[in-house]
Amino acid sequence: MRPALIVWFIFINAVAYLVMSEDKRRARLGRDRVPERTLFLLAAIGGALGVWIAMYRKRHKTRHLSFKIGVPLLLIVNVALYTYFWG
Repeated sequence: MRPALIVWFIFINAVAYLVMSEDKRRARLGRDRVPERTLFLLAAIGGALGVWIAMYRKRHKTRHLSFKIGVPLLLIVNVALYTYFWG
């Protein structure tokens, strides 16, 4: 179970980071955007750390109150769930 959990953690957080980065790129280019719902879904299924890192490294969605509060809360939930499944 532990190796699968580690692989999932790395995979989902990498995907979340890349999707958040792509949304920032699309925003700069004035193209169609990734729905916020998708970004929150990625955070909720284990990728909150990737979304949070991308938020501050890319300076994306940092002014949105829903992201400033929601992503850290989801990160706490992620930590609790990863800890539960680790043990």
